Amino acid sequence: MATFKELKAQMAELEEQAAAARSAEFEAVVADIRAKVAEYGITERDIFGRGRRRPRRAAAGVLPPKYRDPKTGATWSGRGRPPDWIKNAKNRDRFLFSP
Repeated sequence: MATFKELKAQMAELEEQAAAARSAEFEAVVADIRAKVAEYGITERDIFGRGRRRPRRAAAGVLPPKYRDPKTGATWSGRGRPPDWIKNAKNRDRFLFSP
């Protein structure tokens, strides 16, 4: 039965052999791909398609206030959860902001 140290040494040797084999195969594959790209005029777009990423949406930014609390002067844009001072109002017209 092999000892732990012997097995660990064998494992290190096998890892070195695997890395050398991968390196040799990698170089051969890259050379083959480069030759085919040059021969057929293949572009990145041919391989990966039109775009690899979706364009980002622009941030909406800060909206101007639409409603204003006459008591405190607090404002609300009308989007998202309504603040306490307007959430129970049946008619929000009296809170409309006029600059």
